[in-house]
Amino acid sequence: MLQELFSFYCTLKKYKTMAKGAISQFIEKNYLHFNAASLVDAAKAYEAHIDSGKKMLVTLAGAMSTAELGISLAEMIRQGKVHAICCTGANLEEDVFNLVAHDYYKRIPKYRDLVPQEEWDLMENGFNRVTDTCIPEGEAIRRIEGHIFELWKKANDNGERYLPHEFFYQLLDSKVLEQYYQIDPKNSWMLAAAERKLPIIVPGWEDSTLGNIFASYCITGELKPSTMKSGIEYMIYTADWYTKNHGGVGIGFFQIGGGIAGDFPICVVPMLKQDLQKDDVPFWSYFCQISDSTTSYGSYSGAVPNEKISWGKLHIESPSFIIESDATIVAPLIFAYLLGQ
Repeated sequence: MLQELFSFYCTLKKYKTMAKGAISQFIEKNYLHFNAASLVDAAKAYEAHIDSGKKMLVTLAGAMSTAELGISLAEMIRQGKVHAICCTGANLEEDVFNLVAHDYYKRIPKYRDLVPQEEWDLMENGFNRVTDTCIPEGEAIRRIEGHIFELWKKANDNGERYLPHEFFYQLLDSKVLEQYYQIDPKNSWMLAAAERKLPIIVPGWEDSTLGNIFASYCITGELKPSTMKSGIEYMIYTADWYTKNHGGVGIGFFQIGGGIAGDFPICVVPMLKQDLQKDDVPFWSYFCQISDSTTSYGSYSGAVPNEKISWGKLHIESPSFIIESDATIVAPLIFAYLLGQ
């Protein structure tokens, strides 16, 4: 009986490998050592995690939306391989900016050679630079501002309060932006998330462009700060989501970059276990971070996964990986593997 089960397992494993597409097969054949091998190990462990019925939270730092991660992330969401996202306010809004203003974006391949005067000229012409890509303020930011302000104002006047991502869901669900779409909608991860009503956590939303704009309306008295739910309420929201979804076995944590997008949600487990004294809360059951930050004093969060064990975030047996490379290269490859491409 055991021999038959083992034979069936080998056949299933072989079929799964054969079913993978050209990108996945290339990765498995060539990515055999160092960071490349870590990429493969992390992807296979992610796949095993999902296949076992567990859920996965993905965090987005940096400028992954402007890097058009939505091309692969949207399909990950649609196929149920991502169950929640924690992102910066910039990533939340910049996917929608790209959706409605892509044709007006300006790419600068030799951005490293720009001098201050050239940066000033970009600003004067309404371009906000993100590495090699300039976001057109008029066509992207201002185009959305009027529509989302109407939602803010309506909630404000009705005494209603929502989280930042909930306002974005209202905006996308209204279809008012469809007239502006300039990319294939299937490549917008925010549209995919809105369709599935995916839980999204956005700590520190206030430092985003639309967060600044919301604050400006509060300064003029047109809106009340209380109309937008706070970061503390996001932590409560995260705790409620983890509690309802861990299934007694924990949830996976796939971290792209560092910063608040990763630091905020991972703290929910020690908070539940230590501060609320909930003994039945499992640790995060998988962890992977893509980061090019080295471990150093003053680094922007170059802590290795093992450090998280001492803080009560990961169990000693939780599969954990760190891939020290550029997330714009690594994340699409891992997602391609998980999508069988």
